[in-house]
Amino acid sequence: MAERIHTTDTTCPYCGVGCGVSVNGAGDSVTGMANHPANQGRLCVKGAALHETLDHRNRLLYPEVDGAVVDWDSALDEVTRRLRDTVAEYGPDSVACYGSGQLLTEDYYVANKLMKGFVGSAHMDTNSRLCMASAVAGYKRAFGGDSVPGCYEDLDSAELLVLVGSNAAWTHPVLYQRMVAAKKARPDTRVVVIDPRRTATCDLADLHLPLRPGADGLLFNGLLAWLDRHGHLDRDYIREHTRGFDDALARAEADGGSLSDLAQRCDLPEEDIETFFRWFASRPRTVTFYSQ
Repeated sequence: MAERIHTTDTTCPYCGVGCGVSVNGAGDSVTGMANHPANQGRLCVKGAALHETLDHRNRLLYPEVDGAVVDWDSALDEVTRRLRDTVAEYGPDSVACYGSGQLLTEDYYVANKLMKGFVGSAHMDTNSRLCMASAVAGYKRAFGGDSVPGCYEDLDSAELLVLVGSNAAWTHPVLYQRMVAAKKARPDTRVVVIDPRRTATCDLADLHLPLRPGADGLLFNGLLAWLDRHGHLDRDYIREHTRGFDDALARAEADGGSLSDLAQRCDLPEEDIETFFRWFASRPRTVTFYSQ
């Protein structure tokens, strides 16, 4: 009787998709968990190579200075000396720190205190600010809290999928394959890619809008104004669940203008913009998927 190989189910730590992975007992292979709600068995190249991080043979196990192994006290003394010499010669802003997006709040606090309070440098940054700060600000302004108003299952039932500045085929391949499967299962689903570039994600698109860089705000203001002019807004819902809508609509009308004007400012064919707007109006189950 063959010995049963033990596996451990866990979560891939790399990005925010949260793929479920099964690691075999030897730690030399991983597979996607077929019943996991996030990835349904799929893995990207980073997740598929996750087991390689368990192999320490090519890792640096001890501190080194100029290629020579030293003890921790000597290594820390050397770092301290070089930091002091750098600050003394070039000033504190010659030192910068770039932190991970995986640290805890307390860790960020200590790192900021070290750089800004002790070293005196203003150059403290982290992946969390570059990656998520704009999204958090947008969610708080639009919905009152840092919470994504959707779930992965929405991709399966969407009638219109709008990808804004997102090359999901490369940056979120697991979710992109979910989009591909959803469109295959529901051929009437429409996919619009809004991106100045033609990327691999455009292979899935029914309509690619290669707008002028920076014109996405104009396009969506134009959409809101167009929906209002053609009677596609749910006024009861807006009255009961929003604040400041009249001001937002006035700004959208000022930016949107006529379709021909909008097309010229976005550097897009007028008929393509109108197609996008009509699809948006006629397909209430719409999901917008974007990347920073």
